[in-house]
Amino acid sequence: MNQRQAQKIIPATWIMIEKQNNSTSDYILYAIDWKRKARWSWEGWNDLADLLQFNIPVRRKLGSPNYFSQPCAKIAKKAIVLRMNEELYNEFETLLYKPFSKKTWNSFLKEYRQ
Repeated sequence: MNQRQAQKIIPATWIMIEKQNNSTSDYILYAIDWKRKARWSWEGWNDLADLLQFNIPVRRKLGSPNYFSQPCAKIAKKAIVLRMNEELYNEFETLLYKPFSKKTWNSFLKEYRQ
């Protein structure tokens, strides 16, 4: 995706994943733009409080030259929260990088949503 295309991404779906390892949890936030088949991710958070304080750049509307920052705490209110172990997360990741199909996504989310 070139820079011009990346500037047009407006996330429609937010997914927050709590990936549970043996003794710790990792938090990952995904943004998906269905119309343009694009996805963003913010990974590597070990503490939920740190993730919720992080400001995420988001576009207000298509073609707008400006971003505005929004704290992740606001986004988390409308995000789909999934708690997964390592095996389920690998399945989720393969689904994320396959060609987009809303039907496949909806069936996956129905099965694992809590």
